[in-house]
Amino acid sequence: MKKKRNRVVAWIGIVLVLAMIATACGGGEEVDLGDAAVTTTAATGGGATPTTSGSTATTSGDTGGGGGVLVAAQGAEPDRFDPHLTSAYASFQVLENVYDTLVQPGADLQMEPALAESWTISTDNLTWTFKMREGVKWHNGRDFVAEDVAYSFNRILDPDVGAANAWRFGSVESVTAVDDMTLEIKLNRPTPNLLVSIGGFKGMSIIPKEIVDDGTIDTFPIGTGPFKFVSFSPGDGVVLERNDDYWREGLPYLDGVQFVAIPDPTVKLTNLQTGEVHWVDSVPPEQIESLESDSGVVVDRASGGDYHYFALNQNREPFDDVNVRRAIAMAIDRDEITLAAQFGAATANQAAIPQGNFWYEAIAPFATSDTAQAQQLLADAGVEDLTIEFLVTSDFPETVTQAQVISAQLADIGVTVEIRDVDFTTWLADEAEGNFDAFMLSWIGNIDPDDFYYAQHHSTGGFNFQGYANPEVDSLLDAARVETDQGARKALYDQAAALIINDASYIYLYNPDNISAWLPDVTGYAVRGDNAVRFEETQLNR
Repeated sequence: MKKKRNRVVAWIGIVLVLAMIATACGGGEEVDLGDAAVTTTAATGGGATPTTSGSTATTSGDTGGGGGVLVAAQGAEPDRFDPHLTSAYASFQVLENVYDTLVQPGADLQMEPALAESWTISTDNLTWTFKMREGVKWHNGRDFVAEDVAYSFNRILDPDVGAANAWRFGSVESVTAVDDMTLEIKLNRPTPNLLVSIGGFKGMSIIPKEIVDDGTIDTFPIGTGPFKFVSFSPGDGVVLERNDDYWREGLPYLDGVQFVAIPDPTVKLTNLQTGEVHWVDSVPPEQIESLESDSGVVVDRASGGDYHYFALNQNREPFDDVNVRRAIAMAIDRDEITLAAQFGAATANQAAIPQGNFWYEAIAPFATSDTAQAQQLLADAGVEDLTIEFLVTSDFPETVTQAQVISAQLADIGVTVEIRDVDFTTWLADEAEGNFDAFMLSWIGNIDPDDFYYAQHHSTGGFNFQGYANPEVDSLLDAARVETDQGARKALYDQAAALIINDASYIYLYNPDNISAWLPDVTGYAVRGDNAVRFEETQLNR
């Protein structure tokens, strides 16, 4: 135990030193902002800060009564604004405040009305009828109607569009506007998670056909949400303004929101502490404790459905042998990995779903750092002198830290880890092409158990890049998808999860907290379990 404790302390020290070196080597440069300035880091692409008047990011619209323009710092710039085609979190942070979905997750992640105010389900569970909310207007002034929903969903279903989330509509037979205020969705099988599929995040946004027809959907989004899109300029960020016709009466409070990209987390926090920005989308785990004692900053966290993991390529020997995968899963110490990568802002877990979630089941078949048993499993598989190349990306630094700690742990059973650190675009391409021994990353924003398991572990799943195939798991996941009794559905997922974990399809590490920070002048904002960024109830009190 002492050896492990010393080792994790050493890793924390290395991470902190590397962070300081990265900051020191970045080189600071002053950006002329009139009366305000912010230091950026050239090595990471710098940071962007809005034009301000005065030493803080308040603007001439700042009324002191909840209005004003909130300056929100995000870790990257949006890649595009078509909600059906982007998969970038930075884009969704913006689009969350521009678009609406038919239904949406509430603060407790239970699905609630949004553009649809109510719905009914037929006795055979194959027809869902949604009644639209009256009086909703698009940002261009046009009335919102059910045909807008039918168009949006059919666009997602269109294979020629290539929408990233078409798989969520696997059971949808048709989507039809019955009249201006009524939508009908017909299914080919019961689908208990339909509401999560159509409204779980802004990739399922309802859009107006006209911005697709005129080609402006990727450059000037028009939604029904609390804020209207004004502009986007690389380096200067995204400007949104209040939607005075928003269907939630009296909201939003803010005059607007300006998103600015500041990739360097140290610079981002410095800008928050000096008042250059009001809100930041993340906090480096190693700085949480000190920030929480800083009266000038509010730090909030929420547990959600996120998880970190790594997967071994089962299309390559010897990782097609379940005993090899189990040996690796058994040899690691998740507590040590979690502490080194997240500094206590996460909970080690051998499963995907975090404790406290309705769908959680305590499944932990692997003893911590059982090196003797791990070595025996490798010997049984006839494997020795094993080298594993871990595919990681510094765009998500925790993957590098995880791999470094795992490398030290697997050395104890004679396994060598070679870390291949690439940019995220290359990481995605190599994952899709099967160019890896092991890849590690995370999944965020999961709500329904189908989100956690089907696409990743069904033999035909669209994200099953590790090549896992277990007919019993396929059968359980297929059955759970059509089971309408919640208790029976949970039992099916519990059985599937036990097999997935025991087979080491994914080797799960931990569930991180979702963490954001803001100035005390910002009120009405809360960190959400689904990682959505919503500012409609936020106020800026100056």
